[in-house]
This record gives sequence, structure tokens and C-alpha cells, in this order.
Amino acid sequence: MSMIPWRHIFAGALVAFFLLGGALNIFASTEIRADYDRWGYPDWFHYITGLLEWTAAALIALPRTRLLGSVLAGCVMGAASATVLLHGEFGHAVTPLVILALVVANGRLTWKR
Repeated sequence: MSMIPWRHIFAGALVAFFLLGGALNIFASTEIRADYDRWGYPDWFHYITGLLEWTAAALIALPRTRLLGSVLAGCVMGAASATVLLHGEFGHAVTPLVILALVVANGRLTWKR
């Protein structure tokens, strides 16, 4: 049995996060839609966010496109971080900032490879 490199496991965890995040945005609850409205985004914007997250997950899942997926995921998490920070919701900024750091680490690992 061959050992799976930890960098693939790390990427897999990010894939799971972005799959879940995409689903939560595409099938947004009333609360999530209210957040987007409060931040000034159009009614349909949560669909775009979810599709971008699913696209990032698909790209990160494949080693050949992992760097591109990390760039896309970084853009999504950067935008999420900026949105909550600009609206003074500092407590909500922790998760996107942590994920942004993990995505940057994933991109760096992929770049070095």
C-alpha cells in the first residue's frame, strides 16, 4: 500500500471546505441571503460565490490544476475577508483569513513542486 503524500491530504481538506462552502452559498439559507443583502450584494451573488468555490475545489482536487485552484480560492477568500472587514464584522473575518492563509500555503507547496 502506497502512502499518500500529506500535501494531497492538505489539498483534499481544502477541497472539502470549498465544496461545503459552495453548497452553503448555492443553497443559501435565509440568514446567508440576509448577509449578502446587508453587505450590498445583488440577490443572485451567492450563486456566483458558490460556483466559484466549487470551481476552486475542482481545480485544487487535481494536482495539475492545483495552483490555479489555489489562486481562485485565494481570490474568493480575499474577497470574503475584505467584505466582512470593511463592514466591521471582525469576528466573521477569522474563518476566511485562516482559509486564505491555508490556500496560500497550498499554493506555495504546489509552486515548489
